[in-house]
Amino acid sequence: MGNHGKAARKTELHSSDALLKEHIRAEALRLGFDAIGFSPARISDMAKEHLREFLARGYHGDMGWLEDRSNWRENPREMWEDARSVIVLGCNYSPAEDPLKLLEHPDRGNISVYARNRDYHDFVKKRLKALARWIVTTIPDCQVKVFVDTAPVMEKVFANQGGLGWQGKNTHLVSREHGSWLFLGEIYISLDLEPDAAEPDHCGRCSRCLDVCPTKAFPAPYVLDGRRCISYLTIENKGHIAEEFRKPIGNRIYGCDDCIAVCPWNKFADDTLEPNVFPRIELTAPKLVELVQLSDADFRQVFSGSPIKRIGRNAFVRNVLIALGNSGDSHSLKQIYPLLRDSSPLVRAMAVWACRQLSEPEAFHSLKNELVHLEDDKAVIQEWEWNGAA
Repeated sequence: MGNHGKAARKTELHSSDALLKEHIRAEALRLGFDAIGFSPARISDMAKEHLREFLARGYHGDMGWLEDRSNWRENPREMWEDARSVIVLGCNYSPAEDPLKLLEHPDRGNISVYARNRDYHDFVKKRLKALARWIVTTIPDCQVKVFVDTAPVMEKVFANQGGLGWQGKNTHLVSREHGSWLFLGEIYISLDLEPDAAEPDHCGRCSRCLDVCPTKAFPAPYVLDGRRCISYLTIENKGHIAEEFRKPIGNRIYGCDDCIAVCPWNKFADDTLEPNVFPRIELTAPKLVELVQLSDADFRQVFSGSPIKRIGRNAFVRNVLIALGNSGDSHSLKQIYPLLRDSSPLVRAMAVWACRQLSEPEAFHSLKNELVHLEDDKAVIQEWEWNGAA
């Protein structure tokens, strides 16, 4: 096509909103996205109120980034004044196997489905940038910005407003076509594009996602207390995990899929064909006794390119020790004992807890007499001295 033909095509696309959306949609699918929708660059008053109440109740816990720039979340034009529309993209990561089956094997670590291969942010952002380049090349006088869970963007709200799905009672996005398994990314665009119809709520009377939660993190339908969520506790929480949550965590060592996996709408989702999220063998059902022995260097090597790497070795081993304490496998004590002298108080504390769970009372008492006087961290000492009182 000559320069005149290209210019004519650009003018034609720019003059027809429906045609422009059709071409953007086709290019997005060609690049590997599974879902696309168009939303105005504003969020509803109801969504704003939900965000304010969530923050006011402290349900975000230590996730201060949710509160920082909350004005940008409520009003995208405060973050970028030229934003007029939001193109919402989704990648299907529906697993071939039921992730809840691994809960029946307490000697194995259960890693959230999204983290069993490389960090999805990398390949989703690469595709977003490719689509953004296509848009600015094709459409005259157009500006764009891309986001994938990296800025104060109300992703699930825009996905709902753009017709990709609705926010279920567990606050996750649910799609009639892809169930609860969609990675999301957004392109802010300086054009007023006709929005797609928002997807209505189809949860009905179902409460499976609320009922299955091991830590009772939902005080009400559509309300999540993040401080009780296992995903928050094992990923975002950088400190000690409270006693009341340790047993319910089971063998979940990074994230939790329970409230997603039980959603009835998942029966309509096809297994993902995305090679970037096919699970790595070593992360599908890893042995806890092997993971707990990881040094910092080992951890960085094993989880290179994985989202798990960002929590660091100490928090990860903390999680694994809780899982071992729940495993009932006293043979794993020989792998736990060395961690009672680990350099990290986070690790030492949960090593004490795991020993308490797996040892005979007399043996634990003897271990305590040997080591507690060497300890100088208050939280670790409290684990040694814990007597079961509330």
